[in-house]
Amino acid sequence: MKMGMRGAAASVLILAMGATGTAMSQQPAAGAAAKETSVLTSQREKLGYAIGIDVANSFAPISSEIDLAALRRGVTNAFEGKQPLISQEEAQKTDQALRQAMMVKSGQPVPGMAPGTPAPKVDRVKVGEMLGSYAVGPSLAPLKDDVDLDALFDAVTTVFNKGTPKMTPEQAKSILEGFMAAKQAEQQAKAAAQGGTNRTEGNAFLAKNKTVPGVVTTASGLQYQVLRPGSGERPMPTSKVRVNYEGKLLDGTVFDSSYQRGQPVEFGLDQVIKGWTEGVALMPTGSKYRFWIPGELAYGEQGTPGGPIGPNATLTFDVELLNVLP
Repeated sequence: MKMGMRGAAASVLILAMGATGTAMSQQPAAGAAAKETSVLTSQREKLGYAIGIDVANSFAPISSEIDLAALRRGVTNAFEGKQPLISQEEAQKTDQALRQAMMVKSGQPVPGMAPGTPAPKVDRVKVGEMLGSYAVGPSLAPLKDDVDLDALFDAVTTVFNKGTPKMTPEQAKSILEGFMAAKQAEQQAKAAAQGGTNRTEGNAFLAKNKTVPGVVTTASGLQYQVLRPGSGERPMPTSKVRVNYEGKLLDGTVFDSSYQRGQPVEFGLDQVIKGWTEGVALMPTGSKYRFWIPGELAYGEQGTPGGPIGPNATLTFDVELLNVLP
């Protein structure tokens, strides 16, 4: 979860360039892009304001080069799941011009530019659209239901115009940390509930599947079926092998397939999930097996971060053992 912009877009545009933090022009900061929030009453307003302070502090060295109305349009657009307001090509040009201007203003040499060359003109509207469309908006989109945009841009406007924010840095930090802790606890609770459901469904499936003719269940709980026999060398659990495979969830969703990529895969059997280490070691070269791997022999309680494999998910793999490699 990306709560703030420090270390993300700001580091690319500011910290990595070694910016001095001095203003890039004598233009005043852009006017307010939101109505002023007189009192922060709701949690959405407080969180929005705290995030706004973080965003504004991150972009403070280039505040005079950002059109806040354009920035808000870009963020709103991202929240609504629409296409960016500015193309990637135009965003790259804008980013390059901004970087060069920052380097000139801070006295750094710019490759390809003669010393004393004036800083390139930067389009403030395009800078706002770029940051809103590719940095702030996408970073905060997962929190769109938790954040009040008026409060967020009230904070940004206040900080950019060197006003007095409605909360101290300590208060803003406390709000952000509290929100992150609550979200993490919520996600952990959801993962635990989903893990329990997946384990129950997986156990029920495996109990029924073990009665199917041709399905073998090992002592560990791994199940397999020979789809095509082979007569070649069997790998050891530490061998390196070359295989083609396809992995599915129990609902039939394909989450990984060397067939779709058109390229077999090579790896050591001691570098994969336990079900693969055990199962592939049973296969003669040239054979094709189907494996049903319970969650504890697959990706366990964690699943794969961000999906598609949930916690304790039982998986199905079709595997062809092509070679045991030296």
